[in-house]
Amino acid sequence: MAISVLFVCMGNICRSPLAEAALRQQCGLAHKSMIIDSAGTHDWHEGRPPDDRAQAVAAKNGAPIDHLRARPVRASDFRNFDYIIALDGDNLSRLQAIQPADSVAVLSLFLDHVEGREGEGVIDPYYESDEAFDTTWADAVAGAKALIDKLT
Repeated sequence: MAISVLFVCMGNICRSPLAEAALRQQCGLAHKSMIIDSAGTHDWHEGRPPDDRAQAVAAKNGAPIDHLRARPVRASDFRNFDYIIALDGDNLSRLQAIQPADSVAVLSLFLDHVEGREGEGVIDPYYESDEAFDTTWADAVAGAKALIDKLT
């Protein structure tokens, strides 16, 4: 059975869709198969596509995300995913607070999987410049490569 990974940020319109796209892309390059999704700890943007700037950086890097739609984390995610990976410490804390007793998912911080980046969060580019989305993409790719090495 394939490993399943859910990426989680706050609104599911910037960081977590980029992490999802980066892991899908890197799995393809490494000829690995995983079940990959993303969600948010808040439902502010439910049903909406990723931020235009996130879409632009993903497309520029050959990993389009325009088909994705934001959704909140559900209790069933804790039973359906092997790994739920937060993009920053605040979202990890929120996930830990709502993790049900019957959870099978291992919770972690995304950059904890990257050697030398333990404890760091992926910057939230939403209120930043367009260049911040490039930084977020680079972090997502680094995290994706590290996850593949660790999980497969």
